[in-house]
Formats: sequence, structure tokens, C-alpha cells
Amino acid sequence: CLLWGDRVLIPSTLQWRTLETLHKGHPGIVRMKALARSYVWWPSMDRDIEQWVSRCDPCQEVRPAPPQSEVAKWETPSNPWSRIHIDFAGPMQGRHLLIVVDAFSKWLEVVPMASTTTDATIRALRHLFATHGLPDVLVSDNGPQLTSLAMESFLAGLGIRHALSAPYRPAGNGQAERMVRLTKEALTKMGQGDWQERIDNFLLTQHITPHATTHKSPAELLMGRRLRSPLDRLHPQYSPEVTATASRPH
Repeated sequence: CLLWGDRVLIPSTLQWRTLETLHKGHPGIVRMKALARSYVWWPSMDRDIEQWVSRCDPCQEVRPAPPQSEVAKWETPSNPWSRIHIDFAGPMQGRHLLIVVDAFSKWLEVVPMASTTTDATIRALRHLFATHGLPDVLVSDNGPQLTSLAMESFLAGLGIRHALSAPYRPAGNGQAERMVRLTKEALTKMGQGDWQERIDNFLLTQHITPHATTHKSPAELLMGRRLRSPLDRLHPQYSPEVTATASRPH
């Protein structure tokens, strides 16, 4: 196994399988290149990625719509999970999705929602807060379930400031809007199949891919470590801890 810096030099016989792994979740050319540059290398890698995506029919069929208005500028927070942006995507195939993005790390959460009522939204947020802790600020649009008295009481009771984007100006919540588009495009590209499996595959790719702005993966900025993925198995120094022997009864 040869290395190019910290990246594994992939022989020609394994490049197709590596491209297949990198393309899981249909991240697109830019994100696929960023992901590849974190793990692997071969001389024609960038060109091969471009050709791979160009031959993917779902990737070509789903194109991002041009922005309708200028995205509002928010100050970059100094800590992870201190300001989160939320929005709803859907309906997609009869389902709605709650989109939550951390403004510092760009970590994305996608929660399938059976309904988008205030009570259902509060339950989903409570679960996320149990995992990541409480944010200082929550940014949303003016949807009725997000501006209801019950929602405001829930957030105020936890000491979370609720910032609303200007009415009829979705770009005011631009970070969530971008993630809504990204999620819709990715799940559409992935076609039919188990809904949760598609979301999980998409999120793993998003969490380990360096962001164009931060140049680090969301996991590194939010959790302080890189998440292990199938791409880590390519590195010769990868050695999973073996604990089964110690716990095996004699």
C-alpha cells in the first residue's frame, strides 16, 4: 500500500470501486472532490470524478435552482452548536423533513416528520438537544408551527433566543435554505428505497466531507474528531481495536 502524504494511492484496479464509494450519497463534483482529497489520490482523480458524475443520470437531472435573492449574512459564531438554523423540506414522496444546520460546523441533521405541528417539532428538537446540547440562538422562518406560543414558551424555558427571518424573505434563513436544497437534491438522486437508509447514507457523507468555507469536515468542527467511514479502511495504518479476545469466556 502506497501513501501520498496521508492519502492512500489507489491503484488503477481499485479506482472504480473507490469512485463508487466516494459517490455514495451523490455529493456532486465539488463535494466528491473534497471528500476524495481527504482520503485518497491517483494522478487522474479529479478528471475521473468529473467523468463519473457526468455519467450519473440522477446527478445530471437534479440541478440546483439559482438563488432568488441574496442570502443574508450572519456573523460566524465562535463555538459549535451555538446558533442553529432550522427549516422544513417537503413534501417529498409524501414526507416532510426537519432540516437543522449548525452555523459554526455546518453539521446537518435531517429528521423525517410524520407531521409538522408545533408538538411534533418540539419533540424533534428536544431529541436533538439531548444529543448535541442547547444552542444559544435558533433561527427559523415565520412558519406558524415555529412562531406559536407553545414553541416560544418551549425555547424561552430553555434560555434559547429565537431569531426570525424577515417575512417573505427566505434568504434571511439562508443556511437552512441551502441545506434544504442540498437534501432534496441528494435524496432525489438516490432514487427509491428505504427512506431512512437514504438519509443515513447522505448524512454520513455530509458529516465527513470538508466544507468549502471551513475546509474541515462538520464532524471535526462539531465533535473534534473525524468520523470513521469505509474510506478509512483503505489506509494501511487503520487497525480496529480488538476487544473480543479479552472478553471471551474461557
